Amino acid sequence: MAKTTSKTFTLNTGDKIPAIGLGTWQSPPNEVYEAVKFALQKGYRHIDTALAYGNEKEVGAGIKDSGVPREEIWVTTKLQEKWAHRVPEGIDTSLKDLGLDYVDLYLMHWPVAVDPDTGKETPNWDFIKTWQDLQKLPATGKVRNVGISNFGIRNLEKLLNDPSLKIVPAVNQIELHPNNPSPKLVEYCKQKGIHCTGYSCLGSTNSPLYKDPTLLKMAEKKGKTPQQVLLMWGLQKGWSVIPKSVNPGRVEKNFELDGWQLDSEEMHQLDNLKDRFKVCGDGWLPAKVFFGDDE
Repeated sequence: MAKTTSKTFTLNTGDKIPAIGLGTWQSPPNEVYEAVKFALQKGYRHIDTALAYGNEKEVGAGIKDSGVPREEIWVTTKLQEKWAHRVPEGIDTSLKDLGLDYVDLYLMHWPVAVDPDTGKETPNWDFIKTWQDLQKLPATGKVRNVGISNFGIRNLEKLLNDPSLKIVPAVNQIELHPNNPSPKLVEYCKQKGIHCTGYSCLGSTNSPLYKDPTLLKMAEKKGKTPQQVLLMWGLQKGWSVIPKSVNPGRVEKNFELDGWQLDSEEMHQLDNLKDRFKVCGDGWLPAKVFFGDDE
């Protein structure tokens, strides 16, 4: 059996994104430095961060001090919605903080532009204009691939059908776990050649998933942690996963995915968990971005 931990997914650009990455959302500064360094030393080759997380400096330091050569590491960061109308400044800020010459993937974090002064939508600007600027970045050498995050079908249709579109997003990073499986959205992305990365793939902190009897029973039977089962489910569904942890034991456990799989019955059981919840809503944004069109 091929090693799951060295698995990659090929993007529409031909680049290969490592299937398992370390997420850093809500990771406190000093802890995230240690987590990134530790994860890379344990074999992870994909680190996910964002301008909005406020931890790019520590993430960059962890990458540098890991001793792993830069060219072996896939680094994803994201343009914050408050910087939507300032794409060149956004990427330069991230690169400076990360201490890197380029990132492998640069995502538009949300399909909305927020005025940093008012907190309302930026006047005379929208995500189409942001994408027009993002499309220019691969030619600069600062970014290898460009993509999006938190795009549902409605906004994807708008973006993909716009006459200014020159580059189809390589990735759509969305919330994906058995209580938010988004089958229609995942299938739509697949048809358009857009790879999905699942965030909050463990259901996030204090997740109701960890009380789910089906999942707990399955994990126990297989001698695995519920987190390992959730990650394997996502990988077998065909998307990359970026579990977040700063706990060394859990960072290591989340990477122990070689030599086993879920069978079709186990996949079916997880596909059919009845509960639904989203970790990340859009209530804090000045515009609605989730329209319930993902199932």
